[in-house]
Amino acid sequence: MAKYREQHRRAQEVHSRMEQRIEESCRRSGHGRPVTRREFLGHGLIAGTSTIFLPSLATVLSREAKAACEIGVDDGLIGAGKIPFIAIDQGGGANIAGSNVMVGGAQGQEAFLPIDAYETLGLPSAISPQNVGVDRQFGIAMHPNSAMLRGMLDKTSAGTRANVNGVVIPARSENDTSNNPHNPIYGIARAGSNGEFVVSTGTRNSDTGGRSTAPEYMISPELSPTRVSNRNEAIGLSGGEADGFPSGRVAAATAILNQLKLGVINEAQATEELIQCGYDKSVATFNSPILASDLDPEADAILTNIFPNGEISNDGDFRKAAATMKVVVNGFGGCATMEFGGRDYHQDPRPETDGKDFKVGQVIGASLEYAAALGKPLMLYVFSDGAVVADRNNPEDDGNGTTKFRWRSDNSQRASSVIFVYSPNIASAGLMRNGNASQQMGAFKDDGAIDTNSSPFANSVTTLAEMVVLNFMALHGEQGNFGNVLSNQTLGAGPALDPYIAFNQIA
Repeated sequence: MAKYREQHRRAQEVHSRMEQRIEESCRRSGHGRPVTRREFLGHGLIAGTSTIFLPSLATVLSREAKAACEIGVDDGLIGAGKIPFIAIDQGGGANIAGSNVMVGGAQGQEAFLPIDAYETLGLPSAISPQNVGVDRQFGIAMHPNSAMLRGMLDKTSAGTRANVNGVVIPARSENDTSNNPHNPIYGIARAGSNGEFVVSTGTRNSDTGGRSTAPEYMISPELSPTRVSNRNEAIGLSGGEADGFPSGRVAAATAILNQLKLGVINEAQATEELIQCGYDKSVATFNSPILASDLDPEADAILTNIFPNGEISNDGDFRKAAATMKVVVNGFGGCATMEFGGRDYHQDPRPETDGKDFKVGQVIGASLEYAAALGKPLMLYVFSDGAVVADRNNPEDDGNGTTKFRWRSDNSQRASSVIFVYSPNIASAGLMRNGNASQQMGAFKDDGAIDTNSSPFANSVTTLAEMVVLNFMALHGEQGNFGNVLSNQTLGAGPALDPYIAFNQIA
């Protein structure tokens, strides 16, 4: 034990001397002192790029010492230490309310609406919640015949489900348009979400990385997402190549450090070579060397178990989901948007639309299961631009043996969004601030339409995005800083915010 402690002490001394030499060299060259990667990200100097940084010499020299004895080598936090956040943007007007996540009147999810109101939400009377009840395997009430629920169950274990809960938010948005300022990704970044390589990612080349836009006042160019929709784009964040080996400056720095460790060169020579490699003002001496393979979803045994039989490589939806999960849940990116298009449901056969709900449910479930496997918390926000109303004269099999009504036309008055939260340490019931009362924010009316007076965000998509940011901050116990993070927000301050916070602090 003493031997390994001494190895660690010497490694730290060498690391300190190299830091001093780099600082002196930079001062002579007129550059400022190097700062950490996290500080560069926080200042927005490298957001949205694939800039590469230098692994810490202390880690290279003391890896064996740490493996041999638990002496508490500080590996540092990956990312900014915030809860990973993923927005799932269903483009076109998907159904969430009723047929998937239960909605009710002013008293919450199980303040059931009249049966004919649920018919407009796609549910014949035989499967109205009054007759079949609700499913609470994920804490929040979902319809037992929900295709989204089936997808979530398909990708999760009972242990994961026991630590999940959520809130449904009845909120109107315009039908089938990218103009809804739905996406809170910039607000999440402003609240401190950050990654080791990028602040945020998206699966589409757009301002938000998805279909919907963001509230204009939240947008900052330095927080713009980097596209990550497959393994190559995920690996590209490290500057690596798809063969799983580091390349470019990472490879050069690794070679230099290996030479130093083997005694081929001395500290002064290593320092000079590192500086010549370009590691001067943009150097970051962090404590966890990251290789290209560390960002490859197809090299991750957990992900390939969640997505078996080549699902990552063979299915485009799973491909971008796995890449996003790999980057964000591991902290290489702070937050992300996954877009799933083609959700313009009206007049499409119910087996087809329920099939898409099932796929999104699988993505939700896979994200939760991956977070659980890594022991990480996760916040998921699922939304769509507008919604649909059902044709009560057109019942058909949903493709899974249940009769439902086909979706007839777009209908913004039946829209909702939903947040799911997973905590590795807190069971489902402990996640919600006011128990089941926190599982619905806002209400539906007896005719099956949103009560647009039931909350400040029921008729304002911008305010809805603010509510999501507020709840992200509340998960960290930081809601008191909400007005500073979003200076133009309209929800209020202090106790006025309490009714709009669904979750307890978990981080």
